[in-house]
Amino acid sequence: MTQLKLPLGWLQVQLGDVVPYGKTQKCELSDVTDDTWVLELEDVEKECSRIISRKTANERPFKSTKNRFERGNVLYGKLRPYLNKVVVADTDGVCTTEIIPLDSEPFVINRYLFHWLKSRDFLNYVNEVSYGVNMPRLGTKDGVAAPFVLAPLAEQKVIADKLDTLLAQVENTKARLERIPKILKRFRQSVLAAAVNGRLTEEWRSNLDSYVHASAGDWKWPPIPGTWNVKLYLDLAESRLGKMLDKAKNSGLPTKYLGNINVRWFDFKLSEVQEILVSESERAELAIRPGDLLICEGGEPGRCAIWDGRIEEQIVFQKALHRARVSDALIPEWLALNLKHDADSLTLEQLFTGTTIKHLTGKALKKYPLRVPPREEQTEIVRRVDQLFAHAGRIEQQVNKALARVNNLTQSILAKAFRGELTEQWRKDNPELISGENSAQALLERIKAERAA
Repeated sequence: MTQLKLPLGWLQVQLGDVVPYGKTQKCELSDVTDDTWVLELEDVEKECSRIISRKTANERPFKSTKNRFERGNVLYGKLRPYLNKVVVADTDGVCTTEIIPLDSEPFVINRYLFHWLKSRDFLNYVNEVSYGVNMPRLGTKDGVAAPFVLAPLAEQKVIADKLDTLLAQVENTKARLERIPKILKRFRQSVLAAAVNGRLTEEWRSNLDSYVHASAGDWKWPPIPGTWNVKLYLDLAESRLGKMLDKAKNSGLPTKYLGNINVRWFDFKLSEVQEILVSESERAELAIRPGDLLICEGGEPGRCAIWDGRIEEQIVFQKALHRARVSDALIPEWLALNLKHDADSLTLEQLFTGTTIKHLTGKALKKYPLRVPPREEQTEIVRRVDQLFAHAGRIEQQVNKALARVNNLTQSILAKAFRGELTEQWRKDNPELISGENSAQALLERIKAERAA
């Protein structure tokens, strides 16, 4: 067991020396009422240690034996993938035997124990000694032998109170930060809606006339700017599906190809680019060139990205993708923005075929109507969207960095608490509460005497 650096008068002991680890009260279904709370490991959120689901014995009848717990007990999950889940019970109930109820009072405050079980020192030990191939667990023997930092009882309460306050602030900060990506997602969707509806460049146009198109009802279009046209995809792009993957029939030269898996929204994932045998004629026919828009036919139909030529050698595309080469009336970025907006708003689904697995066939894609601004306005809209999306991206990066710092902050605060740094001044102000009969050593002796009795 690693020796920890502790304040004078604190003790490093084994968990089993001060906590009755593994000693549980068993019960059967017949022992409980219909409204008894039955807790399973999946009901506990790991990071913030809160209950995310509550079910009673009436809703979750059990066949096997359960462990009984009382309000205020510390409930510790000893089985992966739920290993190290820990929560303080806010009412009485029963739980799976993979959860160990712990009641260390009156000698060790349960909230102090709760915070210790979340500390890095304890977690590192558990990760070292947990055993089992498929579902590693913390055995009772190893649980008893786990390290524990015993502070004087009065100081335990001060530490627990400080940690309750500080870590609640950390969780609140984390919750606020985690809401920002959802806000940014709605912001991007609002930008797209304003872009394809013409509101983003309303002040840029001199003509503010508008009209209602016949497709407005099906596609949920507001009035269209008077200078915009409406045309079908068929009239705006040369489009075709790629090559069928059939190793038994394909012949020719090994050639890299893009598949559905490689196309993300507005980008490509090229870490898994594979090769297929392609004949000379097919290489010319299926070649992808910069400016081509690749649109997913299945998987997430409509997902698309513009090829930027980042792979210099020749590359082709699979049958699960449409390759769109737009006419002079369109820029590919405008088509991509419309597809993204209509996918997000679910209006694109009216073109899909299939029940469980959706497809956007070439025949259906030809019927896709597009609002078409003058080319100059398309370019201006795309420029503004890029600018706003880049701003959102910078905020997202800052949020992710802040979240990483906040996630590290919890362990940093716990480490300070169990090194005595949070209560250093309190110890100086209250020496009588940590010495003599109030010392950690005296507390340990009382625990031993209680157990012996």
